[in-house]
Amino acid sequence: MHTRLDVNGVSLAYRTAGDPANPPMILLHGLGDSSADWHTVLPDLSRTHHVHALDLRGHGASSHPGEYSFELMRDDVLAYLDTAGIGPCVLVGHSMGGIVAALLTLAAPHRVTHLVLEDASIPRPGSLPRPPLDPPAEPTPFDFAAVNAIRAQLNDPDPAWWQALSSLPVRTLIISGAESAIPNDLLADAADRIPDAVLASVTAGHDVHVEQPTAFITELTRFLRHP
Repeated sequence: MHTRLDVNGVSLAYRTAGDPANPPMILLHGLGDSSADWHTVLPDLSRTHHVHALDLRGHGASSHPGEYSFELMRDDVLAYLDTAGIGPCVLVGHSMGGIVAALLTLAAPHRVTHLVLEDASIPRPGSLPRPPLDPPAEPTPFDFAAVNAIRAQLNDPDPAWWQALSSLPVRTLIISGAESAIPNDLLADAADRIPDAVLASVTAGHDVHVEQPTAFITELTRFLRHP
């Protein structure tokens, strides 16, 4: 069941699981998905953490304002943390949500204890060509306007984002889907660039937590054992 919080000019829907006394963990989904996408791993994650799974703007039950960018989504999540009174947290992002998570960590590293990027990295210029798509004939469960807005930023990212990875001060895990279309060399280069990063490869496609939930939890748990 969703709860909503008004932040940064939008209403963000979210669901929580686990004991509120446990350390907080924020889950950010990929493009076209929602907080429901984490159902395969939510029971395991909520055993050790108080999990907040968000619907990013334009997705799920959150507002569809028609204006989308990685920066707006980053600011939405920061405002959510402030409004919900969430202290330093484990931040987990898949795909689009991983880029949002990385940008948030760069902007406010004191808000994040551990960063987990699932088959995601801040795009390096030229690394993720994504031409615009024609709107589908049938309605989508998310605001399709978000698709081409996000693809445009993947296609022509701010070069400063990639440069900033070399100063990211938070311990980071990058989980790569070995069979994913996301270039493995991009994820490896990102892990090399981040001062304290671990790269783990799982035999899966882009949706590692859906295709291989046990392996996903194993890698995440191993990573979180270290401060």
